[in-house]
Parts: sequence; structure tokens; C-alpha cells
Amino acid sequence: QELVEEFGAGSVQAGESLTLSCLVSGLPVNEYAMGWYRQAPGQEREGVSCLSWNGHTTGAADSVKGRFIISRDTGKNMIYLQMNSLKVEDTAMYYCAADLTICSPISPMRADEAKYWGQGTQVTVSS
Repeated sequence: QELVEEFGAGSVQAGESLTLSCLVSGLPVNEYAMGWYRQAPGQEREGVSCLSWNGHTTGAADSVKGRFIISRDTGKNMIYLQMNSLKVEDTAMYYCAADLTICSPISPMRADEAKYWGQGTQVTVSS
């Protein structure tokens, strides 16, 4: 059975860093595209960053390019999101998603392209 679980909720100051982790069960992370999404109160869920099944391609929202890094550990079957230079506007519930239809460096991620979702983990950035 497929299961996606996020770890790493936290409250930080603007400019600090935080790393989120995602444990995936039932789906080898080196066979499926994976991604991170986020949703702030009153806003739609948006794609943050993705990683292709072979690890050769990544995608990222313009708002996080140069600050967030997605990676994986195939031995642990985990996905990570390293978030640097955090901003107040990065405050949101962050979701790990598995089995994305596509991960493209030029096309925005869509929430309806992911099949399996975690419950989410809260990231709060204060000024």
C-alpha cells in the first residue's frame, strides 16, 4: 500500500533554513516522479519543486528557484526539500506527493498531476 509521510514542521525566522523530509512506502522513489507542493490559507495548492523518476530533471516554482533544493535518498526511499533564505511568504502547509504525471523544468506543476499525497507539514516563517 502506498503511503507518503512528511516530517520537519517548524517555525523559523526569515532568512533561516529548514529541511523537510518525506518517507515514501510502496513506491520506489527512483521509479516515480516526486514533488513538493504547498498551500497557504485561502490560496490554492501550488507546486514548489519536483524530481523526475531518474533524478535527472528537476522543476521549481519561480518563487523558490535558487533557494529551495529537492533531493532524494534511494536507499531510504525518501525525498527532501531543503529550504534556504526563507521568506514570510513561504509560510504554508507543505505536502509531499508521489507519482507525478510529469516533472518539467519549464512547465508549472499542477496539483492534479500527483497521485499520492501526504498529510502535510506546517512551515511558518516570521519576520
